[in-house]
Amino acid sequence: MYTRLILVNFGPGMHSTGEMVADTFAPIYKTMRGFKGATFFADRETGECGALSLWESKEDAEAATVSLWPKLQEVAGGLLKGPPLVRTFELYEPRELPPE
Repeated sequence: MYTRLILVNFGPGMHSTGEMVADTFAPIYKTMRGFKGATFFADRETGECGALSLWESKEDAEAATVSLWPKLQEVAGGLLKGPPLVRTFELYEPRELPPE
């Protein structure tokens, strides 16, 4: 399982823009191959927003980045205060140690 982290900045006072972007992308994520779930978050003071999404495979997570980029540009490109940060990570489930 993999996670995809995306961080964007709309600037102070732009929290509603982040919500609009999340509302736009949440249903799109649900249609994508390998999608398992997403959490959206924001900092009201700074205007930083992001999403943490779960994917079956690294390929699915990376395909989401490629296919969603044009939509992000269309919906919010002119409002971004810099390029988004996008990272993909493999998930690790810690082993349960036997009781002592």
